[in-house]
Amino acid sequence: MTIKRLFIANRGEIALRVLRTAHAMGIATVLGVSEADRTSLPARLAGAIAVLGPGPSPQSYLAIDRVVAAAVEHGCDAVHPGYGFLSENAAFARAVAEAGMIFVGPAVQTLEGMGDKLAARALALAAGLPVLPGGAAETAQDVAARAQETGYPLLLKAVAGGGGKGMRRVDRAEDLDAALAMARAEAQASFGNPAVYVERFVARGRHVEVQILGDGTHAIHLGTRDCSIQRRFQKLVEEAPAPAMPDAARAAIEDAAVRLARHIAYRGAGTAEFLVDADDFSFYFLELNARIQVEHPVTEAITGVDLVEQQLLVAMGHPLRLTQAMVRPHGHAIEVRVNAEDPDADFRPAPGVVARAAWPAGPGIRVDSHIANGGEVPPFYDSLLGKLIVHGATREQAVARMAAALQHLRIDGLPTTAPLHRRILADPRFVAGGVDTGFLAGLNLTGSNP
Repeated sequence: MTIKRLFIANRGEIALRVLRTAHAMGIATVLGVSEADRTSLPARLAGAIAVLGPGPSPQSYLAIDRVVAAAVEHGCDAVHPGYGFLSENAAFARAVAEAGMIFVGPAVQTLEGMGDKLAARALALAAGLPVLPGGAAETAQDVAARAQETGYPLLLKAVAGGGGKGMRRVDRAEDLDAALAMARAEAQASFGNPAVYVERFVARGRHVEVQILGDGTHAIHLGTRDCSIQRRFQKLVEEAPAPAMPDAARAAIEDAAVRLARHIAYRGAGTAEFLVDADDFSFYFLELNARIQVEHPVTEAITGVDLVEQQLLVAMGHPLRLTQAMVRPHGHAIEVRVNAEDPDADFRPAPGVVARAAWPAGPGIRVDSHIANGGEVPPFYDSLLGKLIVHGATREQAVARMAAALQHLRIDGLPTTAPLHRRILADPRFVAGGVDTGFLAGLNLTGSNP
C-alpha cells in the first residue's frame, strides 16, 4: 500500500507537524478545516483544504460523516487524525476504512479496547500490568458506591477520555455529585460520551509514560517521558528521559509498556502512561493513548526518530525498520506548552489575536507552532499556541537552554503561560528533577503573568 494523498483531520500545530513530514515523504496533503481556521497557517501551507463546517468542533472536526466525505471527495487514500478530536474514535477509524481509505493509527479493535479506558484496564491486567484501585460506575448511585469502596481522594475519569478532559479530583463525599456532573459534561463535549469511571488518587505520584512503536507483530519502546507538571490534569512541561529514576525502575516500566503493546498486537505510534509512586517507584498503568502525543518532540529529540514518518510507514504496511537495539537515546530534552491562558485567573482561556509572536531559535531549539503575527486564537478549541522544545547533552544543559530560550520568547496581544514557565524553570525543585504532580500547587502563581 502506498499513501499518495493524505487527509489531515486536525488543526493547529499537530496539523503543521503532519504536513511537514508528509511533504518530506512526497505525499500530497489535504487539510480539513472549520470556518474559523480557513485562514490559519496550516490552511495556507496545506496542498488543499476542505471546509468541514462552522467553528464549533461538533459541527466540524468531530463530525465523522463530514470528515470522511471530505476526504473521499478530495481523492485521499489515507487519513491522519493527529491527536484529540477523532484520533482514538473507533467509529471514525471504521468509517475511514469502509470508505476505502487507510486510517493512520491502530486497528479498530485496538481503538475499541484502548479508547475505552475501562477495557484498557482489563487488557493491561491480562498483560500482567498493575492498575490502581477503582472501576466502572454507570449511575450516580454506582459512582457513590465505587467511591466509598475506593476511598478519597479519588479521580473521576472519562471512559473515552484523554488529555485531561472529563477528569475531576474529588476529596470529599459531599463534593462528588457536583464533580460528577462537571466530568460528565466535559466528557460529552470533548468525546461525545459522558461515561466516567472511578480511580484512586495518589498524592505523591509522578506521571511517567513510555513511547511505543509497533507493526502488529513486533513492538519496541523509545524510552520514557516525565509529564508530572500539570494544570487541571493537562500537561504543561514534559521531558525525556524521565529524570531521577533508578535504572531498574526505568527498565521495568519500559518492559511493561512493550509487554502490553505485544499483548494487543499494537500497530503504529502509541504511549503507555503510568502513575509512579515518587517514594518507592512502584508504578500503575493508567492508559494507552493510541495516537501521536502532544509531547512527542522530546522523544524525537533524544532518539532522532521521526514518529509521524513511522506512523505513515506502518500504515502503509511496512514492518518496523527499527529494532530495540537501534534505539539509542542521547542527551535530554524538555518541552513547554505555551497556551493562551491566564495563570493568574485559574488558567482561564484567553482567545483573541496574537499581535506579535517571536519564538527563539538556535542550537538545540525546536518550535512547533501554528501561530504567527496577527494569528487568531478561536474560542472553540484547545488554547495551545505552540511548543518550545530544547535538547542538550545533559539535563543540566537542557534546563539552562530552556531557561535562556524562554527569556527570548515574546507573544503579545493576549495572556500566555510563558511567564509561568520561566518561574518553573527557575524553581529549585524542578532544577533538581523528579517532581510529582503536586508541583504546581506548591508554586506561587501570583504575578506569573506580568
